[in-house]
Amino acid sequence: CEDCGKSLIGECKLHGPLIRAKDRVIPSRARLTLPHYLTLRVLELRAGNQQILGVFAKKVIQKRTQFGPYVGQLSTKLTCYDESRLVLQVLKDGGKYFLDTPNEDCGNWMMFVRLARNQEEQTLVAYQHCGEVYFTTVKPIEPHTELKVWYAADYAKFMEASAVFIKEESDVSPLPPVAKEPVDPWICSSCGSTFATFALLESHQCIHKDRL
Repeated sequence: CEDCGKSLIGECKLHGPLIRAKDRVIPSRARLTLPHYLTLRVLELRAGNQQILGVFAKKVIQKRTQFGPYVGQLSTKLTCYDESRLVLQVLKDGGKYFLDTPNEDCGNWMMFVRLARNQEEQTLVAYQHCGEVYFTTVKPIEPHTELKVWYAADYAKFMEASAVFIKEESDVSPLPPVAKEPVDPWICSSCGSTFATFALLESHQCIHKDRL
């Protein structure tokens, strides 16, 4: 204690505790790499203050915008698994490795992008190029829309997963359905029964002949 000049274990009983000043919290590497037109939102708060985050657009993002590469540690085993995120692997030097992100200082912002559950909410496609994984937009993304990703068709085969196909935009309007003309029924001259086809009528007449 600088006031009484004594070295003490714990607080000074005469002058009280020290006023503790905390360091400023530095954002993780992953959060610092987030582009300025994207933002993170807390979607859910689980036990132990675990935050479930999503990546959202702050402005319109054009179709065919490429993000990446995905940053992670090459590993033969996945140490951190989250059911809401894509499992990613790459082919390096003839070996297949996971892109592992055990914490936010081991990856970039792409680790926060959640997987798409269906075609309608998918906005990104993940694919491998030259040993790296990239995300590319498959349609324009409006502001306040969450970025969600799924595997490209070839990458889905590599990952042994099913492929989700995005509906291609088209200016061609679908043709209106053609109305079917009513079909005249085939009528049995013996009993008056009606049949949809001549073959059914023929088999019915055969029964009459057998009876005769």
